[in-house]
Amino acid sequence: LRKRFPLKYGWIFLLLAFCVLWVMFSNPNIADHIVAKLAEPPKPTSFCSFHSVLPEDALELEFLKNYITWPETPSVPDNFSLTDTSHAAHSTFTILPRDGGGSWHVGDQLEVLIKINDFNGRPKKSGGDVLFARLHNPTVHAGVVGKVFDHHNGSYTAVFPLLWEGSAQVEVTLVHSSEAVTVLDRVNQEEPGRIFFQSLFHSGSVTEATNCNVCLKAPPEQLCNFTDTRTREPWFCYKPKTLKCEHRITHAFKGYVPQPTAKEAKLFQSGVNLKTSIQSSEPSRISILPKLKGKKAMRANPAGYYYQDAWRALDGTSVHQFNNATAISQCLKGKVLHLYGDSTVRQWFEFLIAKVPDLKKFDLKTPPQTGPLMALDYKNNILLTFRCHGPPLRAYTLPVSQFHFVANELDSVVGGANTVVIFGVWAHFGVYPVEVYIRRLLSIRRAVVRLLTRAPDTLVVIRTGNPKRLTLRESLTTDDYYALQRDKILRAIFKEVNVKLLDAWEMTQAHYLPHDLHPPQPIIKNMIDVILSHICPQR
Repeated sequence: LRKRFPLKYGWIFLLLAFCVLWVMFSNPNIADHIVAKLAEPPKPTSFCSFHSVLPEDALELEFLKNYITWPETPSVPDNFSLTDTSHAAHSTFTILPRDGGGSWHVGDQLEVLIKINDFNGRPKKSGGDVLFARLHNPTVHAGVVGKVFDHHNGSYTAVFPLLWEGSAQVEVTLVHSSEAVTVLDRVNQEEPGRIFFQSLFHSGSVTEATNCNVCLKAPPEQLCNFTDTRTREPWFCYKPKTLKCEHRITHAFKGYVPQPTAKEAKLFQSGVNLKTSIQSSEPSRISILPKLKGKKAMRANPAGYYYQDAWRALDGTSVHQFNNATAISQCLKGKVLHLYGDSTVRQWFEFLIAKVPDLKKFDLKTPPQTGPLMALDYKNNILLTFRCHGPPLRAYTLPVSQFHFVANELDSVVGGANTVVIFGVWAHFGVYPVEVYIRRLLSIRRAVVRLLTRAPDTLVVIRTGNPKRLTLRESLTTDDYYALQRDKILRAIFKEVNVKLLDAWEMTQAHYLPHDLHPPQPIIKNMIDVILSHICPQR
């Protein structure tokens, strides 16, 4: 080393280093600047999160996430083989013999064993498939949902209570393979901003548009922060180039960003592995005799069932039929009904004004899809309103001045014995990680508790989500798997609150008509009957 770097050069290097240090520390500004730069963390690309809740809700968040934990599903590497995945055509179900033998009777419990196989007919070794089960009789328009138990080994048990005499047929549907669930979970975690919104900013002759979302990847100085000051619900838009944040005037849904790989798309094929019927290996129909004495313990406790196309609740609610305008008007006489939520709640507003001629829609000059909407029956002193929930509502352009959070709206309700509050918030949240939905429902729950504290006689009805028709695109946004998880979250969050739950999930799944985001009229009519039965219980 000394031959390459003679000793005299070492002294030169030491002298230069001493000079540099002397300059640094003789000038404190330079020294401070260097130290600050060394200690300064890298600038974050974003200061918001799709996965956060308020600090006071952190424990409940963890409980809820554990509560909805799905069984472990297989990994789906880039080179996965479709033939190794769940296949409806090669899967089967079998009705198990009656416990104790003999004939089936009303009050018995029917168990069905479901075995999932892959495209080669080989039994699956793990669980995690999404399965729906229904018991029905098309002749008398009867139907009930079965509870599915996952045994984590490729087999499942569907359990049904037997509730009517006559015949009953089992129907099992593979909604998603376990491999598709893996993809759905990955998409929701890795691409939470896969849909995007846009706001217009306007002042004078200048108009600018920027993208918006629950969270955006940008430092604070590049964002307009529209987080609600009361609920602390986050919402951000990129700052316009010339206008100010205060110049925002509209909100609109603008589209979807990602597409699955061509190989992943094969996991979402209608008629193959997406909401496809599984066939029975033996007869799938049974005959049910009248009820015997005694009562058996049930593993399945559905919310209700259909018979003669009418919903019969099993939660203690006596559901009555309101078959004409007079019956509906008499029930609603002197009432104020406030409806909040998405288009599945707006359906009820539209149903009521269509069925009750005296309930006249008042033109507020607002968008018909989002409202706010109002209808009046002056003779019977009935007021009916609808307002959409706030972001992330996927809707056509609407003014931000009319874009309110449900919790804030509830805080403005006086309440009382003649006030009915109905809301449904679910369909627009499947595209986000569950934390976004939990955060929203917890803020609404706080507002509901405040309302019931100041006006305990107020009737509050909550609409659950419901299964829908699925395509590849819808599977990645408003999927039944996402909706199923959020349905469990909704029920858990409001379990201890004095509200009525309208089980739109079971009322849609148990019915003979195809699933639809907006259930058809016969189902809506039954939902309205349930609501009116809560408003006007007949003793």
